[in-house]
Amino acid sequence: MSEQPKQEKDYFWYIIAAVIVAVAAALWMVKNQEHGKYVTTEQAIQQDKAFSAYR
Repeated sequence: MSEQPKQEKDYFWYIIAAVIVAVAAALWMVKNQEHGKYVTTEQAIQQDKAFSAYR
């Protein structure tokens, strides 16, 4: 009788999922860091509408 060779487990979809999660996490972190940059500008616009480019 011939033995069947062991099949290795395919990790392709696990790798794809890990890459998607890593990219999503990186985008989320960048988005959160960008928010704080505009807080002082938003406060200045609230105090005096002349600071706004949208009149």
